[in-house]
Amino acid sequence: VQLQASGGGAVQAGESLTLSCAVSRNIYSSTVMAWYRQAPGKERELVASSVMGRTKYSDSVKGRFTMSRDRIQGTVGLQMNSLKPEDTAVYYCKGSWGSSVYWGQGTQVTVSS
Repeated sequence: VQLQASGGGAVQAGESLTLSCAVSRNIYSSTVMAWYRQAPGKERELVASSVMGRTKYSDSVKGRFTMSRDRIQGTVGLQMNSLKPEDTAVYYCKGSWGSSVYWGQGTQVTVSS
């Protein structure tokens, strides 16, 4: 199973970015699809997760980020609005199918003030 994250970049605070994760396995058969991020010197943290169609967000991104799934494209998206400098991190997508867990390679998001 391969997950390929893309869409990162450098933006100003208040701007938006959309991340996409191309998944080689059926995303609707997954147990969990999720986005994580890791800032320099910090632990990887959960940003958003989708389980059986129900999505949860971390408090730090709630109301600004939206996670989506595209069955036809086989992708999982993360729409990020009103970006803040503290959103700067490498963003990773993760997919779980039963006990099997797969990670994408990460995409860098840099937000300047």
